[in-house]
Amino acid sequence: MTTDLSTIHKPLGVLYDPIKDKSEWSKFKLTNEQIEQFWRDGYLLNVPVLTEEQCDKVLEDYIYFLTDKSHPRKNLLYEFHSNQSGDPNNVLMHCLGHWRVTEHFHDLVFLPNVVVPASQLLDKNNREVAVRFWHDQLFAKPPNIGGGVAWHQDYSYWIRTVPMRHLTVHIALDDQSAENGALHYVPGSHNWNRNGLPLPVTDFNFKDMESIQTILTEEEKAAFKPICGNLKKGEASFHHPLAVHGSYGNRSQRPRRAAVLNYFADGVKSDTNEELLKGSKIPKGQKMEGDFYPIVFDPKWM
Repeated sequence: MTTDLSTIHKPLGVLYDPIKDKSEWSKFKLTNEQIEQFWRDGYLLNVPVLTEEQCDKVLEDYIYFLTDKSHPRKNLLYEFHSNQSGDPNNVLMHCLGHWRVTEHFHDLVFLPNVVVPASQLLDKNNREVAVRFWHDQLFAKPPNIGGGVAWHQDYSYWIRTVPMRHLTVHIALDDQSAENGALHYVPGSHNWNRNGLPLPVTDFNFKDMESIQTILTEEEKAAFKPICGNLKKGEASFHHPLAVHGSYGNRSQRPRRAAVLNYFADGVKSDTNEELLKGSKIPKGQKMEGDFYPIVFDPKWM
């Protein structure tokens, strides 16, 4: 029980049956229409990736992060915030690294329904690429007092890696709506940058939802027309690393729990000599690889 699951670079088979025949991979591919929509809007919504039964299995592991119940590997987390906002009336549990801790979250990283589409969406020229895992996240908003996540672009937090060939997958483990704090996206915002760099982070602890407005141009403000994701339980949204997104608090009677998976194309390099994640250093200029960053899919497998 003390094994660090990041040393195991294949699914354990506890959440789904691993692929046995290479012909099976192709059934998880997105359509051309879905790929075009992703590059037009910066995101793709309502992609089914888990059954309700699979979601319930994943939620069994969620208890280790929402309660005081301990787990023998919990010290392996890269980060853990029982309430990142610090406000008891706006509670947001957020953690990273749980794929190293529990079996269901480990297997989620390798889910074919996720990694095959990731291969299609990581290259704008529609070349399918080998996919490496970056890190995972959990976001949980309890009923009535769930906190929000301020508007941001993911790559603003990831500039320690280059080039920008990243992708985020947000999996709804409960039905998500505007009432319980669903993700919202700003269409076309994946084209917003500052001389090739992402927008700066305006709120590291997610307290000020609208703080991004202080750094937007007039043109960006005029185009700031968010769309609510409205994901069903077991559905995922895939979004570009520059897609501006955020979520309001949960004032409903329902929980809003989500699992997030972040990936990058094989070949991305470290751009720092500091820690990339807790316990992980790769010298600046060297390729991102090793136990923490396994290849989860390669088109050669098909």
